[in-house]
Amino acid sequence: SIYEMFGNECCLSTGEVIKVIGFKINKLIASICENNEVSRFSAKVELPLNFPGLYKVVADKTPYVSIEEITRKVSIGPTRFGHPCFYSPEDIKLANFTIKHGEQITFNSVEDVSGTMAVNCVLVRNNQIHSFTLPLSQEGKFYECEDDQIYTLKEIAEWKIPKCRKRIVKLSNTLHTWDSSNPLPENFDGCLILMPVYEVQAVMKFKNNITFIIPLSSVNSDCYLEFFSVIILLITTIKSSLQIKYITWKEIIIYKKYQAARVLASEIRSDSPKRHFLIPMSYKGKFKRRPRELPTAYDLEIARSEKEQLHVVATKAFASPHREFFSVSVGDQFLVQQCQTSEILYEGRKKLVDVLACEQILSDTYKKVLLPMYMEGSFVEVIHDKKRYHLSEICKEFRLPFNVKVSMRDLSIEEDVLAAVPGLQFEEEITDSYLLISSATNPVESWEIPVYRLNMLVHLLSKDVQVVVPPVTKTTVEEISEEQYYMVRRYENQTLHPPPRPPKKPT
Repeated sequence: SIYEMFGNECCLSTGEVIKVIGFKINKLIASICENNEVSRFSAKVELPLNFPGLYKVVADKTPYVSIEEITRKVSIGPTRFGHPCFYSPEDIKLANFTIKHGEQITFNSVEDVSGTMAVNCVLVRNNQIHSFTLPLSQEGKFYECEDDQIYTLKEIAEWKIPKCRKRIVKLSNTLHTWDSSNPLPENFDGCLILMPVYEVQAVMKFKNNITFIIPLSSVNSDCYLEFFSVIILLITTIKSSLQIKYITWKEIIIYKKYQAARVLASEIRSDSPKRHFLIPMSYKGKFKRRPRELPTAYDLEIARSEKEQLHVVATKAFASPHREFFSVSVGDQFLVQQCQTSEILYEGRKKLVDVLACEQILSDTYKKVLLPMYMEGSFVEVIHDKKRYHLSEICKEFRLPFNVKVSMRDLSIEEDVLAAVPGLQFEEEITDSYLLISSATNPVESWEIPVYRLNMLVHLLSKDVQVVVPPVTKTTVEEISEEQYYMVRRYENQTLHPPPRPPKKPT
């Protein structure tokens, strides 16, 4: 047969032996959804995987009847994309642990455990993480948990569409203005039913070279792990903010894929747009602390640490409705002590309320005061620490988010983009997938490149290359777009984030 692939005509001879290595969704057919069904007024539209917008996944109401069915139909992988969550309406008793009905179970990986295939799982109970395994033979009803994260269509296609099931998504944020080429109705903010259109991924089994061109992002799939170490030819130019030498290389060596740590940072500024960066732990510059703005008393509790006493200045007045609590004036200064409970008289009854014990700084003394945790105020941190810190020290000694400014640029790189930024907020530590690569012709140093944020076509020249990883590995600060920023942040473990703020007043 003769067919077209990537704009080129390809021919498969009769009797050709082909190794099928996977399936891939190359586009989606979407219909407007009403009450979990296709609207009778809706026409089917074709959406490419790069169609703009961010989407929330609507939980599937149909249960899975076994762990084995989940592993067959749902993508479970090593990255944070591949950690689906389910709950059982009934208690599940294991050998030394009982999963209570309704508890959220996160599926992390599928492994052979003492000769039995099982899923490695975790759940969080009373802020404690419990790890356990569920055998594939475990039966019951397992429902998909509500997912409050947001995804691109490409990510939904790769990770969030179960085999043989439809997927309903809700448009969350377009990030783009509507135009006449958009197949969806103007100002559409409803739900869509997505139906995938698949293509088969295959290689010539008995050819020395693999003849199919593959996108770099496809290396995420486990079926490509056999390609490392490999030499590949770049077909298209890499478009990225990473200004490094491989942009001009023709042939590169891919040594391995792995997870690497980064700190997500945003520029501190009152107007928009803000710039966003991913900073590797190997960054050699130094930082000085900058004051944090803390909007509520609850934020003071979150920001305080055992390492040093938190000193703040109030920038907004607060009139307390109860005599037990302190009324704050603009300019008042406090040393934050600890969280405790206090008894107040509320509508004729005594109630216990969470409060923050502080010391008000007066001209020649200190006054003990209580601030209600529900207090909405505004505070600015007073910095007494003049020390300069490496990135790793900040992550080890302080709780993020954390405000800094570069006090000494990284001298190992020609242009340190962080040095020109007046202030940065370190928001959180993340892990992401990277490839370790070098030039095939002059492999004196290697580079980390992000898998999910680069698009290029490559052609495999040879595999199982016996090469030694160069001794010097280069990492660089990566500036990312606003859309990429939201893609990076939203997956982080929600159990690590502070709980919701208390109500504004006792109820």
